[in-house]
Amino acid sequence: MMLPLPPMTAIPVFYSEKMIGNVASFSPSAAKPRAVLASWQALDISISIHDIEPASNELLKLAHDSDYVDGIFAGTRVNGFRTKDPILAESCRYTVGAMLAAAHEALKNQQVAIAPVSGFHHAGYSDAFGYCTFNGLLVTAIALKQAGLVHKIGILDCDVHYGDGSQAIIDRLKLEAWIEHISMGARWTTLPEYAEGFLADLPKVMHSFTDCTLLLYQAGADPHIDDPLGGFLTSEQMQRRDRIVFEYCRRFQLPVAWNLAGGYQRDELGSIRPVLDLHDQTLRECAVAYNLKPLST
Repeated sequence: MMLPLPPMTAIPVFYSEKMIGNVASFSPSAAKPRAVLASWQALDISISIHDIEPASNELLKLAHDSDYVDGIFAGTRVNGFRTKDPILAESCRYTVGAMLAAAHEALKNQQVAIAPVSGFHHAGYSDAFGYCTFNGLLVTAIALKQAGLVHKIGILDCDVHYGDGSQAIIDRLKLEAWIEHISMGARWTTLPEYAEGFLADLPKVMHSFTDCTLLLYQAGADPHIDDPLGGFLTSEQMQRRDRIVFEYCRRFQLPVAWNLAGGYQRDELGSIRPVLDLHDQTLRECAVAYNLKPLST
């Protein structure tokens, strides 16, 4: 019988200005954490901001080839944004560090924590692709396993694209016995006519994480039907997606650390406000699931 967990007073968010990367790109992900945090702080939801430790080369090498890691920071290997900028690479230490810190906190509080970061799931063992340089999901999973903090870990990747880098690392390092990796882009047909089928299937998928110690959840904004790089869910359907995930985690006391993943919409002024609105919606569903009272009450 599961004992009730203590009520949360604020959702922990792991953030550093050093995770902000400056790069001219179609993808806003390198600079998105700052805008997301500002948007969240304007909401009537209690969050607590925590600093993070940057990921060392040794930590990154848990999931990546040694020469690849060293080459990224030396500026001799191409990063996920197709540049060799070592300054941009340094920001990745903090995005990975945020994911690991959020996972540690979720295990500690046995409920939830957030890393407002993106740029993980296309990064493979020795290559960068699709705005992803290092795979913070796999670095986090392996670090926790080596520390003896998890016996099995779930990765629910609800970015609309296939987490091919994640799966490549799992296959290369033979991690499938203790990592349950489910990627939206591989499991479901991401066309609007299949949206309700995805939502109907999601509760069953959540049950596949029953024996996991922790869930890493990529709450991507790019499954939205208006996203220029794909998408099939309406705003209301994306809200239901998040509700299903968080309500399951809360009900079955599965700690969850979640991040932002992709999202590429812009409004008529060229801002990423549509993406921020979707990340706001995910935070609201998280707050409801964990019974956080509005700040105004």
